[in-house]
Amino acid sequence: MSTDSPSLPTRRKNDPEGMRQRILEAAQTEFVQHGFSGARLDNIAEQSNTNKRMVVYHFHSKKELYIAVLERVYGEIRDIEKQLQLEGLPPREAMALLTGFTFDYHHNHPDFCRLVSIENIHQARHIADSDIIRQRNRSVIEVVEGILTRGIADKVFHDRADAIDVHMLISSLCFYRVSNRHTFASLFGRDLTQPEHASRHRQIIIDTVLAYLERTAD
Repeated sequence: MSTDSPSLPTRRKNDPEGMRQRILEAAQTEFVQHGFSGARLDNIAEQSNTNKRMVVYHFHSKKELYIAVLERVYGEIRDIEKQLQLEGLPPREAMALLTGFTFDYHHNHPDFCRLVSIENIHQARHIADSDIIRQRNRSVIEVVEGILTRGIADKVFHDRADAIDVHMLISSLCFYRVSNRHTFASLFGRDLTQPEHASRHRQIIIDTVLAYLERTAD
């Protein structure tokens, strides 16, 4: 006669943070595919293996969930930038590393570019409601300002560069080739995602940024 006790059903462990992260991941996919206007909470609930009531419990509304997704993707790129430790590098090397990182991040995260494009369609009205995004994005301007200050002091950069302008220059060049890759491929027959093109463009963008910043002989 067996002495084994009958097995009891396993009780699901309460994991609110895990649930929240699953909802965010599903929401990011839904917003990327359908935009803010076309995204549906029912789809997000289904993809995160929960129900609409739990989505609303954690994020209150579609707008607040969308803002949370934006905070998440902007936060990720800013967190990785901090790990580059650019303040310990010579200014030219630091700017090249920052530009190369920005290129790599955009190239490897097309969802980020898609979400930024969607938010621009909505004239940034959701980002305007997020103090977190504004605060987090100040860090990249501070990083660029630090590199420029060192470069001017070392007489390798001219003193006319503005940190926001430099950030715009880097971001625009890295962003365009991802956000417009489909129309570019259709019009010109070139797949910008191919490694040989990506490697060449990466160096072109680094060279362009440095050429703009470098001080010419007096």
